[in-house]
Amino acid sequence: MIAEKIILGIDPGTAIMGFGLISVKKGKMEMVSIHELILKKYPNHETKLKYIFEKTLALIDEYHPDEVALEAPFFGKNVQSMLKLGRAQGVAMAASLYRNIPITEYSPKKIKMAITGNGNASKEQVAGMLQNLLNLKEFPTKYLDASDGLAVAVCHHFNSGTITDTKSYSGWDSFLKQNPDRLK
Repeated sequence: MIAEKIILGIDPGTAIMGFGLISVKKGKMEMVSIHELILKKYPNHETKLKYIFEKTLALIDEYHPDEVALEAPFFGKNVQSMLKLGRAQGVAMAASLYRNIPITEYSPKKIKMAITGNGNASKEQVAGMLQNLLNLKEFPTKYLDASDGLAVAVCHHFNSGTITDTKSYSGWDSFLKQNPDRLK
């Protein structure tokens, strides 16, 4: 068994891109860091892609993740938005592959289901459950895109077969019933 695994989760975006890093030691998760890249201020899509690549590489070089997990773009009605999101995801993937780090994609519904037990959960519900799962007194960022990056990392851990706890939860009520000591 690996002593420690670092997972970088990425929520691609063209306005705000979220990054979350977790460490897994002996099946226990701990948040390492959380970041957001504010892209709204840049004048064009090409400049945004450059900063996405640079930020992803910088995080990889600083934290040396063993694996990278990304949220896959969802299918929407706006083709231009999907194209831009796909490019943002592709650039993050390219940065990861450039450093020879394996990548995995998860659909937004799968991520929400892994974290909350509800594939239609709100961003706020996901952030609340992450706060509980990672024993955070308060959430370290105001941007839910950053918490979504953290959710991707946690989802990847839950789906990698390394989790030691085999309990399953269908939502907040189920989680709290099985873990009354986690309620503060």
